[in-house]
Amino acid sequence: MSPHDSPSLRVSSESFHDGQTLPPAQRSGKMRAGGKDESPQLSWSGAPEGTKGYAVTMFDPDAPGRGGFWHWAVLDVPAGVTSLPAGAGAEGGRLLPAGALQLKNDGGFHGYLGAAAPPGHGPHRYVVTVYALDVEHLGLDAGFSPAKLEPKLAPHMLGRGTITGIFER
Repeated sequence: MSPHDSPSLRVSSESFHDGQTLPPAQRSGKMRAGGKDESPQLSWSGAPEGTKGYAVTMFDPDAPGRGGFWHWAVLDVPAGVTSLPAGAGAEGGRLLPAGALQLKNDGGFHGYLGAAAPPGHGPHRYVVTVYALDVEHLGLDAGFSPAKLEPKLAPHMLGRGTITGIFER
């Protein structure tokens, strides 16, 4: 089954609605976009039978340069977890479920980096994806690059869902 044939998860957020502008909390302070670098609250449902774990990513496909920009990647979220609180992506991950692992974002640290479209670059899409996986652990460590994650997720993907926030300055 190709990833495009995977059953859809329903993904929602108390922090923003699909297709709407990201609020200041989900924008970057570190990259001077007037924000707090707080990962959004997320909830998901509709995981296919056999789901043993989840991965969550946030990616900006509109970022300048090759390959977009990875803002967040969380692996090994236990199957019994169907939501993450706002701020779960803080460095150190103390609000993440036990066993979950954050990869280093393209800003260079393990955690969530808020939206920070370059001034005058137009609207950017920040795509949050939740992947339902057939394994509890992907066997990757915190040093693994999110840019190389898709081929590691694809053979284990049972379903996925997205929610997209927009930001420009």
